[in-house]
Amino acid sequence: MNTKLKLLATLCLALILGGEASAQIGERRDRLSIGGSAGMTFSSIDFEPTIKQKQLMCPTVGFTVRYACEKYFSTLCAIQGEVNLVKMGWKEEILSGSGEPLPDTYQRELTYVQIPLLARLSWGGERRGAMFFFMAGPQFSIFLNDKAKQSDEWTLTVGAIPDRPNNVVQQYDLEIQRKVDYGLTAGMGMEVNTAIGHFNIEGRYYLGLNDIYNNSKKDPFSRSAHRTILAKITYLFDLFDR
Repeated sequence: MNTKLKLLATLCLALILGGEASAQIGERRDRLSIGGSAGMTFSSIDFEPTIKQKQLMCPTVGFTVRYACEKYFSTLCAIQGEVNLVKMGWKEEILSGSGEPLPDTYQRELTYVQIPLLARLSWGGERRGAMFFFMAGPQFSIFLNDKAKQSDEWTLTVGAIPDRPNNVVQQYDLEIQRKVDYGLTAGMGMEVNTAIGHFNIEGRYYLGLNDIYNNSKKDPFSRSAHRTILAKITYLFDLFDR
């Protein structure tokens, strides 16, 4: 097992053991909440060799389930799982080999089913009022499809030489080779608890640990991993609160 997978396995184990330990300390909670979310992703790909990029903005929607299991002093502990439909990818800031801006535009949107598994800590009004929260955990994604958008004007070559910094052009024709993505995500936000449910606004950062392209010595990219900022709102209601 490589180092990245070991790190994810350790985090998953910590979440499981944390849930086991929570039954033995603090004030017990037994609250299950479900709901939906919508937001925007601001993403890029960590390419090596480097490709100059802007943030690609795309929508995301999803389903959320949360189980609050314990309150330890002022900290409410919960486990949260999600199934999201999300678009990530990259948008190039295209320059010539000499560093001059070109009229070309190119972006690639990758659609995934995304499954974060999060440990959540929150502080504040548990059933009424506002709470601040922090959460973190592993995230897994399954690739569905992709779509490239390219300008009609395309000054790719000057003679036989690619007119791009580092002569990097392989990404334009390369199919996504790794269909499963995994990494770590963490974020924070504010929740308002009311009689009709829980309203959340939050921001997250996702660090991809896998590459979208193969990365052996014979491949054009030694690294091609997701980097994503997420902003979203979530509404939850309680199925039970015992």
